[in-house]
Formats: sequence, structure tokens, C-alpha cells
Amino acid sequence: MELILDLLSWVAIISGAVLCLIGGIGLIRLPDMYTRMHGAGLIDTLGVGLILVGLMFQAGFTLVLAKLIMILIFIFFTSPTATHALARAALNGGLKPVVEDDGVMLPIDNPRGQPMKPVVTNEKEADPSKT
Repeated sequence: MELILDLLSWVAIISGAVLCLIGGIGLIRLPDMYTRMHGAGLIDTLGVGLILVGLMFQAGFTLVLAKLIMILIFIFFTSPTATHALARAALNGGLKPVVEDDGVMLPIDNPRGQPMKPVVTNEKEADPSKT
């Protein structure tokens, strides 16, 4: 039984460490702040969660297990909330996301902040030079 718990523990810890490494690479390689925050907010939260689950297997039924559970709950609520707050602050501060121009107007493209209807243009399909 001890061997199975150790195996499960190390699988969770190594998986979490790999996910945290992938999230770190994403912070370097992704093009803009919004995609970087997406990588950090999701991947790192899951990676830290797996590391904590692996530590829970190692801790057994002790007071340390209760503390690790409380840390896990705290991380799962605060990390996505902080990521959302940072993205909202950047958007309200005027930092536009990098998007491909596909002819669809986004709410961020409206300078007056009034409600707008999505406008789709078919200029790409109607261009005769591309056929």
C-alpha cells in the first residue's frame, strides 16, 4: 500500500511540475499579455494543484493534509480571479489583444463604448485577385 501511495504521489508531483514548466514556456513564447495570462492562469493553477495533490498523498491523514487542502482551495479561487482582474484592468487601460483581422468588429473596436451590432464583411471572399 505504501508503494502505491508513493507512486501516485510522484506521478502527480511530476505531472504538476511538467505543467508548470509548460506554463513557464508559454509565458515566454506567447505573443501578447492576454494569451500569456491565459497560459499562466490555467496551466499553472492545474500544475500547482497536481503538486499539492501529490504532497497530500505523501502527508497521509494528518494536520498537514488539512493545511494542504486549504492551500489548494485558496489557489483554485485566487489564481483565476487574479488573472481575470488583471485582464480586465489591461482591457480598461486600453491594451488591445492581438487578433487576426477577419472583418468582424469586436467590442474593443468601438471607441465610444456604446452597444454595437457585430458587422461581418465578406471582402476576403469577394476579392477576385485571390481566385
